[in-house]
Amino acid sequence: MRKALRWLLALAVLIGTLGTAGTATAVQPTADIKDRLLAIPGMSLVEEKPYDGYRYFVLAYTQPVDHRHPGRGTFQQRITVLHKDVSRPTVFYTSGYNVSTTPGRSEPTRIVDGNQVSLEYRFFTPSRPAPADWSKLDIWQAASDQHRVFEALKAVYPQRWLATGGSKGGMTATYYKRFYPRDMDGVVAYVAPNDVVNDEDSAYDRFFTTVGTKECRDRLDAVQREALVRRDTLEKKYAAYAAQAGATFTTVGSLDRAYESVVLDYVWGFWQYSTLADCATIPADAKKATDDEIWNSVDTISGFSFYTDQGLAPYTPYYYQAGTQLGAPTIHFPYIEKKYLHYGYQPPRNFVPRSIPMRFRDGAMRDVDGWVRHHARHMLFVYGQNDPWGAERFALGKGARDAYVLTAPGMNHGANVAGLVPDEKALATARILDWAGVASPSVEADPSAAKPLAGYDAKLDHGTTEREPALRP
Repeated sequence: MRKALRWLLALAVLIGTLGTAGTATAVQPTADIKDRLLAIPGMSLVEEKPYDGYRYFVLAYTQPVDHRHPGRGTFQQRITVLHKDVSRPTVFYTSGYNVSTTPGRSEPTRIVDGNQVSLEYRFFTPSRPAPADWSKLDIWQAASDQHRVFEALKAVYPQRWLATGGSKGGMTATYYKRFYPRDMDGVVAYVAPNDVVNDEDSAYDRFFTTVGTKECRDRLDAVQREALVRRDTLEKKYAAYAAQAGATFTTVGSLDRAYESVVLDYVWGFWQYSTLADCATIPADAKKATDDEIWNSVDTISGFSFYTDQGLAPYTPYYYQAGTQLGAPTIHFPYIEKKYLHYGYQPPRNFVPRSIPMRFRDGAMRDVDGWVRHHARHMLFVYGQNDPWGAERFALGKGARDAYVLTAPGMNHGANVAGLVPDEKALATARILDWAGVASPSVEADPSAAKPLAGYDAKLDHGTTEREPALRP
């Protein structure tokens, strides 16, 4: 009986903590920012790191595993806060993957000269429940994580909020806006893929017939094909590499499967992270290139470590989501004879341990796409002209208001507002300032006068998107 009472008491305390997590205990607004943050129920300090002009905190926040049933367990989710001033707007950033614990500033944060709250996506280590119920990894649960963090921090940072992120982070910001449209005053989503129909990927095939120049495309195609022609020889090199590194291939199934996956990522990976100028680094005559030249080119762009068990493990949450809701691209290789292709593009199921059940739930992306087309407000989507992920992108319909889809010429998966043509750059900057409530009268009268409010910092401003190995947004 006593054990039952103790269990009920503990459950009541847990539910009470989760229910009041957004309400900090009485701490005066003039108190030290660290004290105010730590007064939030469920918030704890991991470390504080100094940075000139800011306070930077790495925090852990208690989240329910299932937001629909908050009494059924919790986990600790990592958060970082780059604190400028409570009188400034706040940018809510997520990469859609792990959170960096090194101070960094997204482009919108620099534009509005604001604070930045960065959140680690659920199920990325260490923000993973134990044991892990993978059915609780979906876009609504992740959006609810953000909603709950926003509610907890809004009293500390009462000015306007913007959500942002690049690639999977841009997708995350969009999904957050879809499920909690009143939380954020604006969204800036960079290079966000939008795979509405998972089985219809012809847009990617069309992209690869026109991107860059024919000379560059021919070079890349030839190296990719040659790596498959020389498969037997280069797989011996791969086996020696794996043995030396202690790499294994249990998840993907075999070294042969991993090898083909790396090679088939080669052309995509080049355009995702390189520029047309980088074509000069690609072997000009693949048939005459040495084995080492072919290997090194593929390894530099795709990376032979990525489809090993050790390379895949950190990205299990991404592949799980790709295989259950997000979808994943499939492209074809008309310049490679079928005899050289054993598997083609493999589905996300092949990159997730078989012990984790997966079932694709059709309709999630269609729902988000329809909402954006008809209900987008204060949303900006920025794409790179040469980025493969932009082949399937978000679009706006008649119901959208004060929303924009802009493309940075010549840019890749690192496209940003700064890379837009001058008129669009000014427009985007002006809208971001306005949504954040910090547009000056001169900018409101003439958007061409819009500029970032904070100066460039080489250490803080290292880009919106982080390079993710292999075929991942």
